[in-house]
Amino acid sequence: MRIVYHLGAHGTDEERLLRCLLKNRQVLGNQGIVVPGPARYRALLRDTAITLKGQAASRDTQALVLEQIMEEDRADRLILSWDNFLSFPQWALKDRLYPSAAERVRAFTQIFPEIEAEFHLAIRNPASFLPDLFARQRDKTYDQFMQEADPHDLYWSDVIEDVLTQNPGVPFTVWCDEDTPLIWPEVLQAVSGHAPGTVLEDADDLLASLMPPEGLERMRAYLRDHPAQTVAQRRRVVSAFLDKFAIPEKIEVGIDLPGWTEDTIRMLTESYDADVARIRAMPGVTFIAV
Repeated sequence: MRIVYHLGAHGTDEERLLRCLLKNRQVLGNQGIVVPGPARYRALLRDTAITLKGQAASRDTQALVLEQIMEEDRADRLILSWDNFLSFPQWALKDRLYPSAAERVRAFTQIFPEIEAEFHLAIRNPASFLPDLFARQRDKTYDQFMQEADPHDLYWSDVIEDVLTQNPGVPFTVWCDEDTPLIWPEVLQAVSGHAPGTVLEDADDLLASLMPPEGLERMRAYLRDHPAQTVAQRRRVVSAFLDKFAIPEKIEVGIDLPGWTEDTIRMLTESYDADVARIRAMPGVTFIAV
């Protein structure tokens, strides 16, 4: 068995990936892919990790935890999704992004030290990620939130490198949240590991949130009449319909933080693009690109 950890991050898919996989539990289950409800494992894993204090769980403990997570007798893949795997929002920023991510992820994988693991993570431009993360804070001013961290010196590659260092050899799949509307089928397949040709119910939910019903139906009709022969062809069709029908307020992200200017956003975006290039070149990382 392999355990798949969908690590988030905060402000990316907002549980949409998990909801889609849960709607397709039966078809995935027929392929040996188990998708438990989050109430079965999130608090359980957190409490177990705290009890273990970073130590590897015994076989008895592993069996007990798995018994509480899974109803099935066996599985080829077990999908666990939680945007707090890396950190709770209030501790996601301190001098750097997710400073405790490596330690936390290692603590979770030590609950199942004898089971192969696999990591998946959506990253997001700090120019929009930081405002979203700030909105998730409780009773913090902007200065308290930033804690003297420099927004121009925050890199996802540091987070990923730290996690890989603590978990050597674990496959790590990464994608940009901004690209998700175009690569959503590939993201779903990468996380679930379902067989090629598998039809997932409500796999268009993400696009349905970005364009009106008329636009979505016209896109579906076009793809029925002109089936895409390649991933690239499908992406071009989706991109064209988004250009024509996307709801502006769903696509455009308003950014309003103290002291931020258009130059701030431009510089953060340029830094993010360079960081993405670093991540794509990292050993052990599979990057889902447009």
